[in-house]
Amino acid sequence: MKVQINSVHFDADQKLLDFIQQRLNKLETFYDRITEGEVILKLNNKDGIANKTVEIKLMVPGNTLFCEEDAPTFEAATDACYEAMRRQLVKHKEKLVNY
Repeated sequence: MKVQINSVHFDADQKLLDFIQQRLNKLETFYDRITEGEVILKLNNKDGIANKTVEIKLMVPGNTLFCEEDAPTFEAATDACYEAMRRQLVKHKEKLVNY
């Protein structure tokens, strides 16, 4: 799967990019027809602990799946998005099988 990772107003280090790529590669075990993905990393200026946002958009044939999560770290937000995307992919696959 081809993944484009963008960081808004900061430069993400390679360790974080590798972590995100590894998580997205695991999603292919649930649905193997993911064509491409886009990840946006943002630092929020709002008060509070959860000031880092990860947005993941996956393109699958006939649909686009989206998830956005806030957390204290980008890794935690990525894990939360991973779980949400996993559920969406399983539901999408079940819809196709039952159709």
